[in-house]
Amino acid sequence: MTDHKALVLDEVRKYHLDRQDTDGFVPGVTEIWPSGAVLDAEDRVALVEAALDLRIAAGPSSRKFESAFARRLRRRKAHLTNSGSSANLLALSAYTSHLFEDRRLRPGDEVITVAAGFPTTVNPIVQNGLVPVFVDVELSTYNTTADRVAAAIGPKTRAIMIAHALGNPFEAAEIAQLAAEHDLFFVEDNCDGVGSTYRGQLTGTFGHVTTVSFYPAHHLTMGEGGCVLTSDLKLARIIESLRDWGRDCWCEPGKNNTCLKRFQYQMGTLPEGYDHKYIFSHVGYNLKATDLQAALGLSQLDKLDGFVDARKRNWRRLREGLDGVPHLLLPEPTPGSDPSWFGFVITVDADAPFSRAELVHHLEERKIGTRRLFAGNLTRHPAYLDRPHRVVGDLANSDVITENTFWVGVYPGLTEPMLDYVITTVKEFVEARG
Repeated sequence: MTDHKALVLDEVRKYHLDRQDTDGFVPGVTEIWPSGAVLDAEDRVALVEAALDLRIAAGPSSRKFESAFARRLRRRKAHLTNSGSSANLLALSAYTSHLFEDRRLRPGDEVITVAAGFPTTVNPIVQNGLVPVFVDVELSTYNTTADRVAAAIGPKTRAIMIAHALGNPFEAAEIAQLAAEHDLFFVEDNCDGVGSTYRGQLTGTFGHVTTVSFYPAHHLTMGEGGCVLTSDLKLARIIESLRDWGRDCWCEPGKNNTCLKRFQYQMGTLPEGYDHKYIFSHVGYNLKATDLQAALGLSQLDKLDGFVDARKRNWRRLREGLDGVPHLLLPEPTPGSDPSWFGFVITVDADAPFSRAELVHHLEERKIGTRRLFAGNLTRHPAYLDRPHRVVGDLANSDVITENTFWVGVYPGLTEPMLDYVITTVKEFVEARG
């Protein structure tokens, strides 16, 4: 590193310290966000250093992050994307590839998913002309069960695509076994669950392919960004092609002739020797991330263990502090799991002397941020009313979630006084209406 560059980065560290809020937490005045990124001086330095080096496209930092993150999640290959939503799109779209021959997903095939979740777990199903099959979830864990998934398997079922709800693992081992028994593709959406385990195994290692988001609300952040991971090398190659315009070539940006036969291919009806860098084997996208994002991701990755510990600690403090409060259904980890929590979810009893809306309004007025459990029942949203789909069983709990459920934050930026204020505020509200 040149002296000039080192000087600039040293100034960046000083600038970061100068920007820190020194006012402290003031109850009812300071915003308590439900989610957010925790960024330190080294994160700021990582971004500025990448900018100084003008690493404006995918490059060395991207490759380094992919390798490190794949090792961390115990998968053979990782591919960075520009968002977790794009990661989900790539993960499911990969199974429509002609390289899967007779097993490929085709329009009209069914994919089992849950009604209560975030739409980007479901949208790739619709976007590929497939049919979502919706199942309900359990209240308290907010996940579906293997029994519900088994009941939904029909003659047109070809895949399963489910997310771990707010970091709480679903019955991933049992559902993976169902997928194996019925020869189904299994996409594990791990966007909210990095660092969670089920039966002692990391989430993100049960599916044939898994996805992660690096949006600021998530366990690690790149600002925007996501990742698709798999240990299936054929699948990884398809994902890379779809992410990189659909091209057949696998040269890194700025590289030529990695395969040593760039001008010796004949594919499709192209002339012999057509430049392999411009042969397209899939109808793809450009969903790559940049080295600026990856540089931030590498800095964040060093802090992942601490982030996970803080999320667990904050969740426990809320769970213990609100235990026994009447009219509130508090969350429970899935049996056999150790969640890396994304949020603390609360459902107001239908017969409570107050509504969810009243409790949420009370919290928001006191600067305590809340969020819904994403879409609630997706089948009730205008985007999906006229889309082909199938429902197995009723969606009674998804409807309860739509009406009566919300969550508050557990992200690492929250302090003990903030969490205690949340607990006190909820208790005072319930007691006043008891």
